[in-house]
Amino acid sequence: MPRSSTAFLFDLDGTLIDSVYQHVLAWKEALDREGVVLPVWSIHRKIGMSGGLFTHILLRETGLDITEERILRLQQWHAEAFNRHHAQGSVRPLPGARELLHFLTEEGIPWAIATSGRMQTAAHNLAALGVDPGKVPVVTRDMVRHAKPDPDLFLAAAERLGVDIHQSLVIGDSVWDMLAAQRARALGVGLLSGGYGQDELQRSGAFRVYEDPADLLRHIDEVAARD
Repeated sequence: MPRSSTAFLFDLDGTLIDSVYQHVLAWKEALDREGVVLPVWSIHRKIGMSGGLFTHILLRETGLDITEERILRLQQWHAEAFNRHHAQGSVRPLPGARELLHFLTEEGIPWAIATSGRMQTAAHNLAALGVDPGKVPVVTRDMVRHAKPDPDLFLAAAERLGVDIHQSLVIGDSVWDMLAAQRARALGVGLLSGGYGQDELQRSGAFRVYEDPADLLRHIDEVAARD
């Protein structure tokens, strides 16, 4: 395949790493500790947005006071629970994730990772992928003012790569990824590996939807523009 002029900006959880439901359970545990009772399905619908926005929305919906101490406590408990799931070996790269990143690297196609998670939880996932943040641009929630569905993460990733965001693809698994892609004026490519349906992703702006990274790699010619 000819070298592509398209840059790939990847979400992490649910896009390259099979970790969405571990995040759901980790948030459920954190909220239970705080005395916030919510059904698991309602937590899943908000996975993919930033942890801060996530907790603000949940606390507002439940009518609880939104204090900085409470938000920090919930985020810390979530990180502890998620890292415990990771230590148990239940969090792994999705099928084709490593192969897709290797292919892009071999073909000289620029790529970066932009995740709404903080480095406290992202570090384990990057290690599982064999990604060295010292060699690959990695933008986490710690590095930008706003996370998804705001476009800041992907704009920062494109800047780190030195590419035009309008010539970039945002690869994500949630409606929040696709909304952020639209706001960044990038093309969104959706993956079903985060639990959102094809119609949901397309209505949120995805111009192509694939099952997982392996499926995207099989159809890479459909999305990567030629020089």
